[in-house]
Amino acid sequence: MKILVGYDGSNCAKDALALAKKHALAFGAQVFVIASLSGGSVTHAVEVEHAKEDLQYAKDFLEEDNIACETKLLVRGMTPGEDLVNYAKEQAVDEIFIGIKRRSKVGKLLFGSNAQYIIIKAHCPVVTVK
Repeated sequence: MKILVGYDGSNCAKDALALAKKHALAFGAQVFVIASLSGGSVTHAVEVEHAKEDLQYAKDFLEEDNIACETKLLVRGMTPGEDLVNYAKEQAVDEIFIGIKRRSKVGKLLFGSNAQYIIIKAHCPVVTVK
């Protein structure tokens, strides 16, 4: 079994990672922890460094229980939602875990919702954690 966790270091992402850890232990799954940045002039070096630190935290968190884990920082010019869905298809992932933040309907309209995109477009089940 393969599990993908969309990870940005936020509290809800940490909660999603903890739940994914429980599933990985129960099913003997491999876990992919993915951080996605848009790239180009939108992404700064500080953001890349912060994302790398977040991924290292996630890797250490999973490896303390001997869970097979691979971390990736994706900077492919897509939105994080598109990036995670495409990566999940490429790796034939069985389940996706993401943390969600509350956002108003107007906020979703103006800024979009990566979580909404993932839930609608993913080829496999998506587990959301608040």
